[in-house]
Amino acid sequence: MHTPDPTEPRVPSAPPPGNGEAPPARGQPVRAEEEDERPYGVDPEFVEEICELLRAGKRDAVRALLDDLHAADIADLLEQTGAEEREQLVGILRPGFDAEVLSHLNTDLREEVVDLFEPGELAAAVAELDTDDAVDLIEDLDEDQQREILENLPADTRALVEENLTYEEYTAGRLMQRDLVAVPQFWTVGRTIDHLRASGDDLPEDFYSIFVVDPLHRVIGAVPLSRVLRHKRAVPISDLTTDDLHAIPATMDQEEVANLFRQYALVSAPVVDARGRLLGVITVDDVVHIIDEEAEDDFLKLGGVGEAGIYRTALDTARTRISWLGLNVVTAFVAAAVIGLFEATIAQIVALAVLMPIVASMGGNAGTQALTVAVRALATRELSESNAMRVVGKEMLVAILNGVVFAVLVGTVAGLWFAPEIGAVIAAAMVINLFVAGLSGVLIPLGLNRLGVDPAVASSVFLTTLTDIVGFFAFLGLATIFLL
Repeated sequence: MHTPDPTEPRVPSAPPPGNGEAPPARGQPVRAEEEDERPYGVDPEFVEEICELLRAGKRDAVRALLDDLHAADIADLLEQTGAEEREQLVGILRPGFDAEVLSHLNTDLREEVVDLFEPGELAAAVAELDTDDAVDLIEDLDEDQQREILENLPADTRALVEENLTYEEYTAGRLMQRDLVAVPQFWTVGRTIDHLRASGDDLPEDFYSIFVVDPLHRVIGAVPLSRVLRHKRAVPISDLTTDDLHAIPATMDQEEVANLFRQYALVSAPVVDARGRLLGVITVDDVVHIIDEEAEDDFLKLGGVGEAGIYRTALDTARTRISWLGLNVVTAFVAAAVIGLFEATIAQIVALAVLMPIVASMGGNAGTQALTVAVRALATRELSESNAMRVVGKEMLVAILNGVVFAVLVGTVAGLWFAPEIGAVIAAAMVINLFVAGLSGVLIPLGLNRLGVDPAVASSVFLTTLTDIVGFFAFLGLATIFLL
């Protein structure tokens, strides 16, 4: 009787689908009806299988499984394994390593993985990347690693990468891809097609538009590939240019680039210098990464955790959070000072001390809701000076409605628990605090944005302090007036 070896790669026991197709490889996209498989990435069972094979020393079996994976899935696998397994996986992948894996890898892990390669072999892999991907990889490394890779790149690739690196971080110049297709304005469709066929491997791997330039290499239009294919050879290429060319200055912030693509549903757009000369192109796949980065950045800033990620060391993570927590200690003492003003009231009515956290907590949560919506709307340009008053008015109405609802609820519970007059006081305080919280949640980010301060960074600390102070002052002040 044969006992299966748990370290051997698993072979599906089920027969292939009725249409004769082989089952999909692990980590590859699967059909929607296979509910037990994820449609992308690698599942935990596959990660465990890889680790078992590594522990058993079956490198060839691991290599066979990795050959079927997309670069993004290999990056997922590296992120989900420990440092020892990660080093072994990189050793297996090193012959003919695909540097695109590094493009998909979490930035906190890139440096660790890069250290496992010799500069020459890493440079050879990076040279196969598009310019934008190569820059994205190199810019996050320290200066010594950057220099080693750049020195080992082919001269033409190194020149393009170094030129991109001269632009400010988070600008279109850093983001753009230098491989593109540009033709003179006097060419015809036929000559353009002949040029594309003759260029062969010199063409970008993926491109969506052909840019039309004048003799000074200034971009005057773009022609989608689909439009080229639909017209006869004799048609001048300049007659096919789109009417809505959106040229992007190389100095434009990447968040503005993302908003431009979102606003006009762009697939690609040319990047130009101050004189309008064509420098590169930005494609929608790059913009997807920008949107993801900007959303993550705003989310982390609102939580006061900076750039901390799950792959950073405990010391680095603690360091990024200390300053924010320290600021919150200061604001907490401010709120405590407000409570101290009503020490005599609390001493006479102990129930107030029990109910105070409810008022402060509800105000903080209501304010955070309005704040989150406002910060995101500012980032996507949905909230501006033109519609700010309408949004403020809406948030005021929402705050009043929520305040009344929870005033009745909390006031009833507090009245039954302690006394009706205490329920009435906390109900009034609830309305006041929720109104102030909702109003502040939209006014604070608007004000900071007007002053040129990133609302995602500073809004929450101001909001928390304000709702605490107003909540305590309203509740304890009303109690002092009406209960003593």
